[in-house]
Amino acid sequence: MEHEHTHNHSQHSMNAPMGMAGHNHHKMMVDDFKKRFYITLIITVPVMLLSPMIQLWFHFSIAFKGSAYLLLSLSTVVFFYGGMPFLKGLADELKQRALGMMTLIAVAITAAYAYSVATVFGLAGMDFFWELCTLILIMLLGHWIEMKSVAGASRELELLVQLMPSDAHMIMGEMIHEVKTDSLKEGDLILIKSGEKVAADGIILEGESYLNESMLTGESVPVKKIKDDKIIAGSINGSGSLKVTVTHSSKDSYLSRVIKLVDDAQKTKSKTQLLADKAAKILTIVALVAGFSTFFFWWLVAKEPIVFALERMVTVIVICCPHALGLAVPLVVAISTSLSAKNGLLIKNRTAFENARKITTIIFDKTGTLTYGKFEVARIVSLTANIDEKEIVRIASALEQNSEHPIATGIIAKAKEFSVAIPSVSSFNSLTGKGIEAVVEGKNIKVVSPGYLKENKIALPENYSGTNAETIVFVIINDELAGYIALADKIRSESAEAIRTLHENNIKSLLLTGDNAMVAKSVSDELKMDGFFAEVLPHQKLEKIKELQNKGEFVAMTGDGVNDAPALAQADIGIAVGSGSDIAAETAGIVLVNSNPQDIASLILFGKATYKKMIQNLIWATGYNVIALPLAAGVLYKWNIMLSPAMGAVLMSLSTIVVAINAKMLKVKSVK
Repeated sequence: MEHEHTHNHSQHSMNAPMGMAGHNHHKMMVDDFKKRFYITLIITVPVMLLSPMIQLWFHFSIAFKGSAYLLLSLSTVVFFYGGMPFLKGLADELKQRALGMMTLIAVAITAAYAYSVATVFGLAGMDFFWELCTLILIMLLGHWIEMKSVAGASRELELLVQLMPSDAHMIMGEMIHEVKTDSLKEGDLILIKSGEKVAADGIILEGESYLNESMLTGESVPVKKIKDDKIIAGSINGSGSLKVTVTHSSKDSYLSRVIKLVDDAQKTKSKTQLLADKAAKILTIVALVAGFSTFFFWWLVAKEPIVFALERMVTVIVICCPHALGLAVPLVVAISTSLSAKNGLLIKNRTAFENARKITTIIFDKTGTLTYGKFEVARIVSLTANIDEKEIVRIASALEQNSEHPIATGIIAKAKEFSVAIPSVSSFNSLTGKGIEAVVEGKNIKVVSPGYLKENKIALPENYSGTNAETIVFVIINDELAGYIALADKIRSESAEAIRTLHENNIKSLLLTGDNAMVAKSVSDELKMDGFFAEVLPHQKLEKIKELQNKGEFVAMTGDGVNDAPALAQADIGIAVGSGSDIAAETAGIVLVNSNPQDIASLILFGKATYKKMIQNLIWATGYNVIALPLAAGVLYKWNIMLSPAMGAVLMSLSTIVVAINAKMLKVKSVK
């Protein structure tokens, strides 16, 4: 990588434990350039005043015995102190046999310095000191600004690091001890007070509260958490206090894994990055060849003074520094990875992310992605005049209140929504495979399946069946059928919007499910998808993907990690969906924290935007050279249009800043 010497520090910044030590190292680098810049600036002022060329232009004269030697001494300080990062960089690049930007800058300033020293000791010609000093000054400024923007790109990662509180309240018997977060291990019991950050991944043992997980998942709405719910380290607790059993030590926590994923993704080189590196290498060779050719042309062919030829050479070499090119891709990578992490898209494989723009077909695993993956009450139907919907739910919830069954949780959720007080029950009895019965407020109540009605020859109500995607339970009061509740794995409200966005981008969406064809068809039709595969067993998913790939489709597969692993690996892009446990879905290139299908659409749009930014930056970084290089070489010399080395350095630094600003303008387009 051409910009290895300086910019790789942006990568180092996360190598240390949890990133902090590396961050300090990067900050020291930025401060070092800043200090060198200011000291060089102070010394450059007297150098300018003592330079004969400047005096000639501005019609003043400062000359005294030994002024030339003072000029030489000051310039020598600037060359060695201000130019040191570049000279060191030259040594590093030669050692690695990778000629790059540092080589160019070092060659340019060394040529300028050596020639100027020679003029002081008798070589005919005018010295080059003021140009040397301004050149180094502008180079330092360019590096300083650029490193600050690189630091900015890594800052989101630092923010993730800072989400983890350093201390935790550990419960030991009756006592609460303050311990360091990184000493927590699985099975420890901790207390999370209101307003505090959660210190470790865990399961709530006691208490309930609303937690803000936005920094981890991109979801802005606080999420209600009750006993037995999982919570993620780094989320912010609301007003309730919680006792939590730790499920992972801090280094294995969800947040640490996110940080590691982001860090790894920023370090892995993508194809575009390799393209940029190649371009930078070519540009380095072009710069050196063009620089020396320019020198020999003006000196030997055009018979111009050596100082003029040297000035052209230095300007050409400086202007060609592949600074902007070296930054074009890494900055976009750093920013896009951090932004993605904040929006619940974790990029494990950079190439997969950049290839998101090529997707032609997305396969959705139904449960939990397009649907909520949990039963919700879809309809309540009363069959007797004196009992309303609320009453049916109130009575059914009494029987279901102690069950963990998905149907039970759906009914209880509805009772809470209706704000009904759930009555207590007695004589509870389970009717194996058919339902449950109990006595509620002196009445005999049964909540049963259609099978129970058939068995007991109770007439099924007319056209009760609804859609095939529903599960129905009947409520019987004192042996009289009172009504029924239809539950369904509800389609997420965001699914239709996500599918529509995909269609707008000419991407087909297919449903892949183990459910029967009727359920699959009803979901596929409702969402206006392009088709479905139903009753597919886990090992057949891979075959379906291969079939599509053989037809020339570029396939992305979304799945929840476990039984989908082979299919995720087979797909051109594997997207693992669902938080926490499956973050390590090793086979997926991208992990979505939420199970929200809109995130998949966002991912594709963001992948396209990121790629576009990289290409824009590459075009800008190489394109400006096409215009600047001939100007620097003196093509328009006849018309008195020339670029000075300092002006060349300004243009070079400016191109770098344009690239940095362009990268900073990258945004996650939300489909929401």
